[in-house]
Amino acid sequence: MDGKREISLNYDAVTSYLVQIERFGSRPGLERIIKLLNFLGNPEKNLNVIHVAGTNGKGSVCSMLQSVLMNAGYQVGMYTSPHLERYNERLKINNQDISNDDFTDIGEKVIWAAKKCVENGTEHPTVFECLTAMAFLYFYEKKVDFVVLEVGLGGRHDATNVIKKPLVSVITAIGKDHQDVLGNDIESIAYEKGGIIKKNCATVLYFPNRLVYNVINEICQKENSPLFYNSNIKFKDVRHSLDKMFFSIETDLYTYDGLELSLLGEHQLYNAATVLTTVEILKKQGVVIPESSIRQGLKDCYWPGRIEIIKKEPLVILDGSHNEESAQALSQFLKDYLNNKKITLLIGILKDKPYKKIIDTFLPFAKKVIITEPDSPRKLSASELAELVKAYPVEFIKCPDIKEAVELAEKLLSEEDVLVCTGSLYLIGKVKSYLSKRGR
Repeated sequence: MDGKREISLNYDAVTSYLVQIERFGSRPGLERIIKLLNFLGNPEKNLNVIHVAGTNGKGSVCSMLQSVLMNAGYQVGMYTSPHLERYNERLKINNQDISNDDFTDIGEKVIWAAKKCVENGTEHPTVFECLTAMAFLYFYEKKVDFVVLEVGLGGRHDATNVIKKPLVSVITAIGKDHQDVLGNDIESIAYEKGGIIKKNCATVLYFPNRLVYNVINEICQKENSPLFYNSNIKFKDVRHSLDKMFFSIETDLYTYDGLELSLLGEHQLYNAATVLTTVEILKKQGVVIPESSIRQGLKDCYWPGRIEIIKKEPLVILDGSHNEESAQALSQFLKDYLNNKKITLLIGILKDKPYKKIIDTFLPFAKKVIITEPDSPRKLSASELAELVKAYPVEFIKCPDIKEAVELAEKLLSEEDVLVCTGSLYLIGKVKSYLSKRGR
């Protein structure tokens, strides 16, 4: 690092600083993160990165990749966003959140570097840029073998896109989200996600539609990036419970019989196929990944807040669905697993999301709806959402306070009923935090 650090902070001071700079919002562009990393000695240049972009499924794919590599005996850093309860969740090594002490140490270094940026005439880095720099520095100092790196927003102008030579770039399912930033049509969004594709580096694409494939293939050809995807995919012997999924899979690249997956929902089969393709590419690069590690990794992986069952009597499910595609995935799960159950929906949505399409997808499954508000200045008010819900033949109650909404839902449930909390990760995080604290 350049110069001497003179600040001395504790954990609360570091987290408070990050909360304060959230006011800067999200500002695409790489200039700030490049300057910030320069002051930190460019730790990102010494990491073996698997870079993951997409609209839906990024976190699930990251979690599976981390679990597989960890089971193969490697030290694996994973950087994801957003967090549900606290910032530490975003930086993990072998699925363990960064400790408060390490978070404080790394955070202090990055805050120092951010202040140096300002002193040298650069805008203050955003909170996502600071956290991204913290991740790079943390993983470098801990000497991890691999980093599974999730894009925050888009790809081309995302802070994570300072990585120049990833082991592989992975692009998961692409849908319409963040259209104010990424564009109004699927091709524009695919182009922005495809910004993580790098010259002479392999790319893996989720089972694509033709429009997405055309965009990604064109970028890959321009960058001389070998493109891999499952064009001929067959799932067999698919079974599921409320604990695991069981399936066999055959593609042009690989065949596996009798796999177990701890993540639920039909969409996770396609995410798993994307992971298995990525594993094949890593193996071709000389990374040793035994089949036993692949099997155990899929069986062990855990991704909170995405069709997460946190209680069984009554059944309580948390899912952070916040766009049309993720809402459809949750609805398919409800149809497949809980078609004959009495479902109470606890829902809160951000006003910049396609909330009309989201509730059109969810409400046919609900017998009762509790309308609340996510913990975000971007929230859609309970009153506004209630005006839309009125059009449906379903009983609903407005309860803007999340804690009160959860307590009300639990009072209304019998042991045979199901509570589904959904609509926003900002809602799910608060529900999870409240229930876990009460449990302790």
